[in-house]
Formats: sequence, C-alpha cells, structure tokens
Amino acid sequence: MRDQREMGAATTMKHAEALLEAMIFRSRWLLAPFFVGLIVAIAALLIKFGKELLALVLGLFSLSGSDLIVSILTLVDTALIASLLLIIAFSGYENFVSKIATGEHEDRPAWMGKVGFADLKIKLMGAIVAISAVELLKGFINVEQYTQQQLAWKVGIHLTFVFSGVMFAITDRISEGKGGEH
Repeated sequence: MRDQREMGAATTMKHAEALLEAMIFRSRWLLAPFFVGLIVAIAALLIKFGKELLALVLGLFSLSGSDLIVSILTLVDTALIASLLLIIAFSGYENFVSKIATGEHEDRPAWMGKVGFADLKIKLMGAIVAISAVELLKGFINVEQYTQQQLAWKVGIHLTFVFSGVMFAITDRISEGKGGEH
C-alpha cells in the first residue's frame, strides 16, 4: 500500500515537472514581440533615411563640402543601425525563439542560422564601434560646433566602446580556448 502511494506521488511529481518544463520552454515566445518591435524600428529608420536622402538630393548644389560629408555619414550611420537591428532580430529570434523556415531560399543571408550568442555580441560591439566612429567623424568635420570638452567626451566614449569590444573579443577567445580543452 505504501509503495503504491509513493509511486503515485512520484508520478504526480513527474507530471508536474513535465508541465513546468513545457511552460518554461513555451515562454520563449514571449521574446517574439521584441524582435517584431525591432523590425518596426527598422521601418522607422527607413523613414528617417528617406528624409535624410531627400534633404541631401534637394540640397546637393547648395551644401558645403563638410555638410555634404556629414549628410552622407548620417545616411551611413542610419544604414549601420538598421543592419544591426536586423542582425539582432534574426539572430535573437533564431537563437531564443524558433528557427526561421526559409528553406534553401536563394536570398537567405549566409550568416543566418550560424550566428550564435557569442558571435552576436561581437557583431553588436563591432557595429556600435562603427556607429560611434561615424559620429566621432561627424564631430570632427563640424569641429567648430563643439567645445573641446564635448569633443573630448566623444573621443572618450568612442575609446570606451573600442576597449569594450576588444575585451569582449578577448573573453570570447579565452572561453573558446577553455571549451576546446575539455
């Protein structure tokens, strides 16, 4: 009689554990709206890009050389941010929610499905450093609009991003080395 009660309790615990694990596994879908939100943000950046491009085209003959360069750098900056958001949306969705079923579509990016969390961190830092470099370059092109202290802050922030990116790469390299030894 006691053995049957213990078996019944064990079965109930296994059932409860299975339900809990199923609920935790399904909770990954709570991340999907975040990735959809990133796609909406890309659409917002597209509108900003179009506005900047239109201003560039309309002012092409009246812009000074430095204004032209700053305008182009703004377009580059916007494209980098949009690309970064797309990488995060694709990789995050595939790593944490579900695989994107595109089959062998000819336009499927080569990196899609191959960017792990560590790779995503490195790509993220690389994009942030590139965006920061573009902003820094824009600051130096329009140096007369900034105080020395403001430019120093821009350089300091950029160097912080560069240092962080290097540290991410070093720690990933170290962790990969330790993973290979086991």
